Parts: sequence; C-alpha cells; structure tokens
Amino acid sequence: MADTNPEYNRNEESTMEICTRYVGMDSLEGGYLIHTNCADIKVCFVTDEIVRLRASFDKELAEESYILMTTAWADRLDSLFEGERTRVAPCQPAVCETEGEITFDTGKVKLVLQKAPLNFRLYNAAGELLYSDLPGNPYTLDSNRRITHYTRMEEDDCFYGFGEKTGLLNKNKAFLRERATDAMGYDATKMDTLYKHIPFYIRLSRATHKAVGLFYHNFYESSFNMGCEKSNYWPRYSYWQADGGDIDLFLLAGDTIARVVDNYTLLTGRPALLPKRALGYQGSSMYYPELEKDSDDAVLGFIDTIKEEGFPIDGFHLSSGYTSYNNKRCVFTWNTERFKDPRAYFAAMNEKGAQNVPNIKPGVLVCHPWFDQFNAQDVFVKDSKNPDTYAVGAWWGGDGAFWDFTKPEARENWKKYVTDSLVDVGTNSIWNDNCEYDSLLDKDAVCCFDGKGGTIGQLKPIMSTLMCKMSNDAVKAHDPNARPYSVCRSGSAGIQRYAQTWAGDNYTSWTSLKYNIPIITGMGLSGQPNEGCDIGGFAGPAPTEELFVRWVQQGIFQARFSIHSASNDNTVTEPWMFRDSADLIRDAILLRYRFTPYLYSHEYAASQTGAPIMRALVYEFQDDPAVYDESFEFMFGRDILVANVVEPGVTSQKVYLPAGCKWYDWNNKFACYEGGQTIEIPVTMASIPMFVREGACIAMADNQLMCMEKDHTTDLHLIVAPKGVTTTVLYDDDGVTNDFTAGVYHKTTITTTQGERVTMDFASEGSYTDTVERIKVEMIAKEKSPFWVTLGDRKLEHFLNRRKFDAAAEGWYYSQSKKAVEVKYANPKQDCRLTVSFEQFDLIGM
Repeated sequence: MADTNPEYNRNEESTMEICTRYVGMDSLEGGYLIHTNCADIKVCFVTDEIVRLRASFDKELAEESYILMTTAWADRLDSLFEGERTRVAPCQPAVCETEGEITFDTGKVKLVLQKAPLNFRLYNAAGELLYSDLPGNPYTLDSNRRITHYTRMEEDDCFYGFGEKTGLLNKNKAFLRERATDAMGYDATKMDTLYKHIPFYIRLSRATHKAVGLFYHNFYESSFNMGCEKSNYWPRYSYWQADGGDIDLFLLAGDTIARVVDNYTLLTGRPALLPKRALGYQGSSMYYPELEKDSDDAVLGFIDTIKEEGFPIDGFHLSSGYTSYNNKRCVFTWNTERFKDPRAYFAAMNEKGAQNVPNIKPGVLVCHPWFDQFNAQDVFVKDSKNPDTYAVGAWWGGDGAFWDFTKPEARENWKKYVTDSLVDVGTNSIWNDNCEYDSLLDKDAVCCFDGKGGTIGQLKPIMSTLMCKMSNDAVKAHDPNARPYSVCRSGSAGIQRYAQTWAGDNYTSWTSLKYNIPIITGMGLSGQPNEGCDIGGFAGPAPTEELFVRWVQQGIFQARFSIHSASNDNTVTEPWMFRDSADLIRDAILLRYRFTPYLYSHEYAASQTGAPIMRALVYEFQDDPAVYDESFEFMFGRDILVANVVEPGVTSQKVYLPAGCKWYDWNNKFACYEGGQTIEIPVTMASIPMFVREGACIAMADNQLMCMEKDHTTDLHLIVAPKGVTTTVLYDDDGVTNDFTAGVYHKTTITTTQGERVTMDFASEGSYTDTVERIKVEMIAKEKSPFWVTLGDRKLEHFLNRRKFDAAAEGWYYSQSKKAVEVKYANPKQDCRLTVSFEQFDLIGM
C-alpha cells in the first residue's frame, strides 16, 4: 500500500505543492524515476498492460503492501504473503525521448510523458487514447496534506466500480467517498458510504468503446469526483483525493472491461474458489441466537423444518447472540444457556448438511471477561496520545478496544482464539462482521504496521481484509486440506481473495430490492464476484408477500444466497412465512440448486480471471452503447440474461435485449428475438424473466440437488443455442477440500461449432471422478429438425413419439413446441463428439 510517514504529515510546513515541471529522469532496477519540481514519480511496468505511476511528495517510496499479490519488486511484507504473492520480472518497454516527450512502449500500451505541461497519457496498441492526466495540474499536495490526482474525462464517459456503492451503475457526475461505515438500514439509492473501501474504477469511452482501469493503492479516506465539478479554466476533469500517502496509481489496460477486471484481480489477488456450500442457501436470522435459552435446539429445528417443507440448504449464519455474556456480545465466548454443548451442536449441524458460519467481531468490550488477558497480550490498536494503552471507541453495549491485525503477535493470538473457540469445535466457516472500525474516531490511533508504526487513518480498511486472512489461515492450520469459507461485511481492495461479501444491513423495501442489483454488479466490476445481499431485507419491517417472492426470485442469482433478518416488528423472515406463496419461493430456490453445475463452473472461472457471476450487461456487451447505463438487468454468468420484476403490481415487463446476437425466452418455449431491441412480456407472480444468449451452453442438474455440498449432479442437462464457434468450460471437484490444487478436479471443455452439422466436442482433464451418469442436450433449432444425430461414430435412434423417447435410455427427439432437438445418452466418461446434422434431406426426391 502507499505508505506515509506520520511525522512528516504532522510537521511539514503547510504549503501547497503542485507538480508542474519535468526536471529529469533516472533509470532504476525495474523502472524509472521521474523528477518534477516537487515530487518524484516512480514508473514501473508490472506487465505489458499494467502500469504503475507513483507520485510521492515525501520521496520515501517504501514498498510495504498488504494488498498487492503480483509485484515486480521486493516488499517489506513479502513473508506475510508467502505462497500468495507472486513476484514477476517487470516488463521492459522501449523508451524514446525527444525534447518534449518521453515514450514508453510495451507493444500492448504506449505511455507518453509530456514534459510541459506535465502529464501522462496512455494509449492502446491501436493508438487510441485510454487515459490522460489533467495537463499542468495532475498531482497536488494541499496545505492540509491531502493529495489529489486530476484526470481528463469526456462529458459522457462511463465510470463503473468504486466497490460497494448505492445508486445507478454508471457513476458519471457522481461524488463518492471511500470510507467504510456501519450503514445499517441504508438508502440504496443515495447513501454514501457503505461497508467496503475499494478505490478502483473502470472508465469506458462512449467514443471508442474502449475501457481502462484506475486503481489507487492507498487506503486513507478518499473521495472521487467523477465530473460533478467544472471549471472554465480547465478541460473536463475528474479527480481522486485522499487524506495522506502517495498517489500510487495502477493503470490497467486491455481495452475490454473483462480484461481490465482480469488485470485488476491479477494485481490484487484472484477471488477465492469457495466451497460449494458457500453457494447454497445459507439460513440465518438474529431471532434464534437471541432466545433466552436452547437456541441450539431452535436452530436444529429450523433445519428440520426446512427439509420437511422441501427446501434445500447448505449452511446457517450463526449471529452473535451465541457470544452473549451478561447481555453483552463478547467475542469467542459461548452462552451455554443458549448453546448447551457447542461441539455436539456443531456436529449435529454438520450431519444435517448445514455447517454453522459463526459470527465474530474485532471489537472487544472493556467489560469482556477476557479483556485483561487480551490487553496483556498487547493486541489492540493504541491510543494516539498515550500509546501505552489501547484506543477506545464505541462498541456494542459500551466502550471497546479494537484488534490490530497489522501486528504479527495480534494476528497469531486471533488465529488461536478462532481455532480454540470455533474451528476446533467443528466448523470451517467464519462470519467476519462489524469490522469497519467505524467507531474508532481518532484517525491518529496507532497501529503496529508490522513493526514500522502507522495510524488507523492510514490502515483502517486493511483490518477487515487481514481479519479474513486470519480466519482462513486458522482453518488451514487446523486442517491443511479444509477449504475455508469466510464471509465478510467490510473489506478493502483484495478482499475477494479471502471472503464472500454481502451488501450489509439493507432495509426492507422495494427500493433496496431494485438498487441492490447495481450494488452487487458494481462490486463485480470491482473484482469481487462473490457478493450478495440479505434477501428479504435485514433492517425494518417484515417484507410484504409480493416483495418477498420477488426478492427470492432475484436472490437466486446472487453468489451469496442468504435470507437474513433482524426485523423491527418481531417477525422472522423464513422461506415458508407466506403459505400462499411458499411454492413460488420453493420453486425459485430449487431452480438455483439445479443451476449448480453452471454456478460452480462460473465460481471456478471467477477464481481464474475475476469474471463476475452476476454481470452488468456492459461487461458482456461493451460494443452496445444501449447497455452502458443499464443498472437493473444483468447477466447470470455468460449465457443467461435476467430481467427480474423489481416493482410492485407489475403485469408486464419491458426487457432490453443487447445487440449482436439472438435471444431465446427461457419461459416461452425459447421464443426467438433479435438483439438490439426492447420487448415487453407478460409476467405473473411466478415469472422469473430469463433469456438464453445465442452461443450459450448452459449446464444444469436434472436430478434435484438439495445440498450443494453433499449432493452430486448425476443427470446433466445442457441447453445449447449454437452460434459460430463457442467454448464452454464445465468445472467440478469435491467442493470441500483443497485437493483441486493437486489436480483432483474434473474440467470439461465443450467446443460447439455451428454449421450444417453442429458438433459438440467434449474434452476432459483432471483426476476427480465424474459424477455425471446421464447427459441430455437440448439444442435450440428454430429452422428445422435434424437429419441425424451421432455420438462418436455411432448413430442415435430418432424417436417421433415423445412417450417412447422419454422411456428410452438414449436417442433423440425434435420438440415441435420448442423447436429444439433433445438428445440423451449415457455419459461415455471419455472425450467424445456429438454431431447433430441439419443437412438438407430431400424425402420426395428419394
């Protein structure tokens, strides 16, 4: 992270400094040092598409990052991230200097330093401008020691990302703060800030359709002004401003949003491949752990009721009531009136296939029964005026001290408490909550910073990310082959490599349902694919029946799927709470479970490139400007467009179908529509509007899974809409262990080639045993029925009678109602080719 010297910030003369003049350049090992009239700017090409520009007014330029996972330099904290951080050789660009400019060319990008007026510009290989400083005023340090970076913009540029933000997806003309807060019951349209601190965004040009990413490697409180300020003396500009540190900017090229996200997660860490249970339904409510006694029996009864009612489940988020001590929440303690035998309770939950995800918090009340023990271990953030004692902030139930995760000894102690109190008791899942450090108001409170010393103002967002790392490390130390599941409410850039996150304590309203969509997709464009929101709303009253149905129908597409509430009207939000709509709720959740092969394959893809699971349309359709401002439709993975009903009393729904392909209505016999138009479809309470993208290959389970962790797909259903040549990767492993890192996985690459003969080539790798026994391919074919179908060199029988086809073990049938060919066969358990021939057959001529 961009470092600072706290003494420098306090004692330096309060005069403003503006970088205006180029003075000279020195070559460094792995980079270049640009000298200006008041700051040094270090330039490094991490790769041929990732450029680092670090403007430092104190010129210290120390390397000490808790966030960067791909570096081209030695870092003071490398040992903390052994096995996680990758050191690469920096790219060596061709350098050309003239009287007025210095050009650095990697072949992929060209960085141009204009000497007067001072500014940097970045071009892609085609010579298109991706990024430019504001010439003559790019980097400033004001008299309050705040740093500001000004960049050029066009009036209609699109800006996406910024982490977890309310409002519409495109943040053009927005003013945004990066400051993680505990924003319970927030307004999802206007409030700022929420729970995450991720100073990263993507700029998309409407003129060129090209994208570039800007990541500010600095975790002081900061703000983004994305064009809501204007001055007649300057061309249109945006700016980022922070309370301290360096302007440590990474420019992420690649032209496409997908490539920018790929580069960002290469830099800050690939998203975790979560265990399968993390993608299943996570039951939760603050009601059960707050009962006076026998909360354990109540939770076990909830799991039994879930199963009796025919709902699937994979886990239970255990709220902090289990730690109640004298009616105060005291982390790592157990209330044995509520949970008589925690070890037996955990074992019973695991047996039911619903592992507990217990809540822990980094704040410790001064009345905690172990407080003196913690304090003697010297684990807390320190008071700025008296660094021999702990800093105090408001906490649940009184004053509290806060764990310092930048201190090695504090990290080790935290891991020990997590292990002894929870992991060894019987869980590999941890819910890291209330970790914004929001109530620690003294920004000068002292942190260890791994021996160097720093302030909470400098390091606050890092705490939650390190907290999640410690949860995972505790699980892996206890059982090296266990795959951890961490959930976190807060987080800095890089949180994606440790935890699944959610959009905090949302308010129960139609507004939250609707605007949680761009919050989630915005996080997806910020490198975190594993985001969700509390379904049904957390704060406020119980949802109405219609709102709850629509929220579940929306929630089944989120990476995190949890119905979690603390309603203020003494109700408990549960799947069966409205008997007349219980079937609709059940059907939606069961549909999510049938999507398990598709969902888990996208979870794997996310771990490789950062690709979101719930995707903003602009991620997939960057060449269609009509989607640039779309906030509420989204793609579920690559191949399914979702346009859910998010307004009350709706009987029809308008849907924009992006240009560039055909679309097939999931709910209406694959009715075909050309892209680039808005259609209107009728909807009922049962409707979940979905459209299959031309070129799709969608994997589903035809056998109904009821537990993602314990059940397996035996009957694979592939929905295929051929277009050109498309490649789809289906991924599976045991979903529980880390054996996949040793090759124990099953990855099938399906290459579908369109033509008179549509071929599907299946090529598999990995040593995990394929659980699929039977395969059904449903191929959309609107123009005509096939002539013949072969599997390998063997022709499959053609059935003209539906009943006989259904009774057969293999063969094919053309559905006239759907205009789709259905093919089924036993899984050959080897590489093979399926060929569906649409060649002309002249029956009369024969």
